[in-house]
Amino acid sequence: QVQLVESGGGLVQPGGSLRLSCAASGFIFSNYAMSWYHQAPGKERELVAAISSGSVSTNYVDSVKGRFTISRDNPKNTVNLQMNSLKPEDTAVYYCNAGRYFWIMGDYWGQGTQVTVSS
Repeated sequence: QVQLVESGGGLVQPGGSLRLSCAASGFIFSNYAMSWYHQAPGKERELVAAISSGSVSTNYVDSVKGRFTISRDNPKNTVNLQMNSLKPEDTAVYYCNAGRYFWIMGDYWGQGTQVTVSS
């Protein structure tokens, strides 16, 4: 069955960095666009970054441009989110998402990993 398993979340001080990873299984990873979403308490889940199936295209929400970098390793079935210069407003649960179309919410979700930015 399809599985997406996120890791790498934690507590970090403002200005710090974290690297999130998502390990995928149960589907042909190289055929799917991958995305990271986040959801802060009391807010809707929001698309943060996306990468096309062959890594040709990437896109980011304005609030993370220049700070976050999405990448993927198709032979290893993983997608990563490098988060630098973290801010308290980046605090949220981060979810991995797989879908057939770039920058469009897909059907497959991970369980999420908590990122907390606080001094």
